[in-house]
Amino acid sequence: MNAPARSPQNLADTISGGVGDSPLRPDGTLKVRGEFAYASDLWHENMLWGATLRSPYPHARILAVDVSAALAAPGVHAVLTHEDVPGENVYGLKHQDTPVLAEDLVRYQGEPVALIAADHPEIARQALKKIRVDYDVLEPITDPERAAHDDSLPKLHPGGNLVRYQRIVKGDPEAKADVVVSGVYEIGMQDQAFLGPEAGLAVPDEDGGVDLYLATQWLHVDQKQTAHALGLPPEKVRLTLSGVGGAFGGREDLSMQVHSCMLALRTGRPVKMSYNREESFFGHVHRHPARMYYEHGATRDGELVYVRARLYFDGGAYASKTPVVVGNGTTLSVGPYNVPNAHIEGWGVYSNNPTCGAMRGLGAVQPTYAYESQMDKLAAALGMDPAELRVRNAMSEGSTTVTGQVVDFPAPVAELVQRVRDLPLPPENTDADILQLPGGAANTTHGEGVVRGVGYGVTIKNISYAEGLDDYSTARVRLEVIGGEPVALVHTAAAEVGQGLVTVQQQIARTELGVQRVTLHPHDTSVGDAGSSSASRQTYITGGAVRNACLAVAEQVYALAARRLGVSPEGLSLSGGKLTDADGVVLADLAEVLGDEVVEETREYHHRKTYPLDPETGQGNAHVQYGFSAHRAVVDVDTELGLVKVVQLDCAQDVGKAVNPDAVLGQIHGGSAQGLGLAVMEEIQVTGGMVRNPSFTDYLIPTILDMPPMTVDVLERPDPHAPYGVRGVGEPPTISATPAIANAIRAATGLALPRVPIKPEHITGI
Repeated sequence: MNAPARSPQNLADTISGGVGDSPLRPDGTLKVRGEFAYASDLWHENMLWGATLRSPYPHARILAVDVSAALAAPGVHAVLTHEDVPGENVYGLKHQDTPVLAEDLVRYQGEPVALIAADHPEIARQALKKIRVDYDVLEPITDPERAAHDDSLPKLHPGGNLVRYQRIVKGDPEAKADVVVSGVYEIGMQDQAFLGPEAGLAVPDEDGGVDLYLATQWLHVDQKQTAHALGLPPEKVRLTLSGVGGAFGGREDLSMQVHSCMLALRTGRPVKMSYNREESFFGHVHRHPARMYYEHGATRDGELVYVRARLYFDGGAYASKTPVVVGNGTTLSVGPYNVPNAHIEGWGVYSNNPTCGAMRGLGAVQPTYAYESQMDKLAAALGMDPAELRVRNAMSEGSTTVTGQVVDFPAPVAELVQRVRDLPLPPENTDADILQLPGGAANTTHGEGVVRGVGYGVTIKNISYAEGLDDYSTARVRLEVIGGEPVALVHTAAAEVGQGLVTVQQQIARTELGVQRVTLHPHDTSVGDAGSSSASRQTYITGGAVRNACLAVAEQVYALAARRLGVSPEGLSLSGGKLTDADGVVLADLAEVLGDEVVEETREYHHRKTYPLDPETGQGNAHVQYGFSAHRAVVDVDTELGLVKVVQLDCAQDVGKAVNPDAVLGQIHGGSAQGLGLAVMEEIQVTGGMVRNPSFTDYLIPTILDMPPMTVDVLERPDPHAPYGVRGVGEPPTISATPAIANAIRAATGLALPRVPIKPEHITGI
């Protein structure tokens, strides 16, 4: 039939909460009220509790394991060792080098050796003490630089102690300059410190497979690795995302996934595993510590001539993301600056320190701290303002990176620096409010010995996967009428780890389909891969997949309308629950067009190709997109006690398009807090391969009292190659905050301070 023409829209029911709005998060109210169900809240009738026996030594041979006493303990249903791994006893993200359970050698303190399933968690913990393991303790390898070059050291893996070496050469590696500055910089081991510990529930199935409910960052890669270790086809290992209490990279590697499934399949009963805080410190990877040697050369008027650098990343016992860290670290090693000549070398090595892997700012945090320290040192040698030196050398659209890649999207680096530089500075604390002074309520000072400093930090961070990896995501979108109203159902495997992706997916569906009600299918492996919730990629990649699926659904709706209403499908659109023509004339209600029809489409989104680096020169288009941010930090330092108060921490960041402006601000505030933590307090202290502070009593993270006021200046310079012009947001603020604070402390004290976190003894010399 022919639909009657209607007047152009003047709709009271215009869709809200679309792209560019800040709708309420569907999980927000529950989280604020403490009612949200996290993975540690999982429960099942008749379930058992799993526990893990871990090595007390960082390096030792296993001579014998006796589980008989533990197995005989009342309430214990299974005790498993490496001999009980059904498939291959190995897994890994980039290299398959990590045992599910240690066989003849342990390579780090806390490596899993045996598993127990029992009726109660306390029974399981006590039974662990009954397992006897005879060790031959070996000398640990703990120096990454020595591990990279000393062939006399024991080989921790068959291929040696080198995970990856990368060299980058641009221009003339022997270039000369008028002014040269150099330095050696170190960065400590930072923990992701997520508040929700590792947890999951494995439920055996009658088909011989297993269903695993867990907190993770990447469902499909977990499925692949777990199935391989269990000796099962992937379709028999089904994963569903449970509530995730933070991640920041620490959940990319497996923890309890295979262990819980092994126990469930052995006992035939559901098995829950939930780490306590201390075990969590041993049970996940950390940020790579690094030692970096830098030399910068410039003309007398402040133009960069060359950068030479050697970077050593300590990967710990297993490879995890070390190959990516080396790749990112070297390709981003000179920062967001125009550098015509460079010679960069990067090593990622094995050691007997804790395994290191993904953490927010992967591979960029370490070199940014070093090159931004160098930029301040160079400014001092030139007698220039540090902000002006950065502006003078800032890359822009059309610039060429150290790998020869042309930046073919906006890169407003100079503008970011100028914006934070021009923000008002905080007033001096003239009333000596002790809460605003170093030491705070400890009442350590009333202003005597307190000096103020201002510092800048600027970064470049690659977005999404790199070096030729096909980065994609899959989305399934269903549109139907429920209760007389059109409703969209979005189904992806993308992990919501606190970043707000659940909201973004709803916003995109509302925008593209013009419907108000959008529900989300539980995130699981019954839909195609969505990649990891890391690399600041999900809004870009999964957002692109949801958009593609919505557009495909809309095309089906237009075809349906053409058949039912006798109109041309050309120029039709969906808005406010209505079908409109090219002139905005309402043709029909969407619910009327759909009727009993259910429209469903599945689509992928792949970003444009990247390419591997040239093995000799490191040249190539390795990255698809870059994110940029700049911080200005103002600090007060008690030079007598070495205490630091970050007074203000302002940020300017280009986000391409703020899909959810409130979430963007949250990401920048949160990322800045983690950068502050690394600057002045956060470090896993490792001595001889042994962790000394596996608790929040001794591993300190910033609280609300440590976070200063922030002015956040958000730029929106759309990337023409990305959906909606978006640019990854989550990582850059973490990266640039740390050097800004360190440079501010240097400005206040005049000290070199070549290592973060900066501790009181570094300032006082005591």
